[in-house]
This record gives sequence, structure tokens and C-alpha cells, in this order.
Amino acid sequence: QVQLVESGGGLVQPGGSLRLSCAASGSIFSINSMGWYRQASGKQRELVALISIGGTTVYADSVKGRFTISRDNAKNTVALQMNSLKPEDTAVYYCAARNSRVVINPLRYNYWGQGTQVTVSS
Repeated sequence: QVQLVESGGGLVQPGGSLRLSCAASGSIFSINSMGWYRQASGKQRELVALISIGGTTVYADSVKGRFTISRDNAKNTVALQMNSLKPEDTAVYYCAARNSRVVINPLRYNYWGQGTQVTVSS
């Protein structure tokens, strides 16, 4: 099993920045893909960004150019740098991981963190 723990959420004004981190523990040798999804109140969970063990990245169109995903395989962590935040970025952000290649469908991800709230508001 793999455990994922997120940190770094909070309240920020529009145009501001936040950095989310996710630390993996447990059977980490099995992890290939890691990334971030988000779920706003009353909406479905949606892709934010994904990264493979080799560094290949996938971003949702809504965050391209504003968010950057990175990964430290030695430390078993994945981070999401979020810049130029907008009110529509408000959501609970979840770290996710799976044992195989990057796919977009969140149902294909085996492991999930507990989520961290990001609120963008003035």
C-alpha cells in the first residue's frame, strides 16, 4: 500500500501563489504516475496536472502556463506550484498515484491523499 499526505493549501488573494506538496510512503517502489486532481463544491473531480516517473507531464488546459508540477523521485514527493491564482481555482486538491503509466481518468488511480483546501478570494 501507498500513503499520500498533502500539505500547503490555504487562503490566497487572486493573482497570488501557493505551493502544494505531497509525500508518499509505504510501497513507493511501485509508483509510476503521480499528480493532482481537484474538486470544487458541487462539481466532479477534475485533472490538474500529472507527472510520470520519467518526468513527462500533463496539464489541464485551465492551468497551463500558471501551474507547474514537479517530482523528486529520491524523496518520493510531488509538488504543484500554483501562480496567478484565480477564484475558479478554489477547490480541494488531492494528490494521486498509480502503479502504471500516466492516464487522465481519476478512476484509474489507486492511491489518494486526504485533500487540502485551496481558497482564492479577496
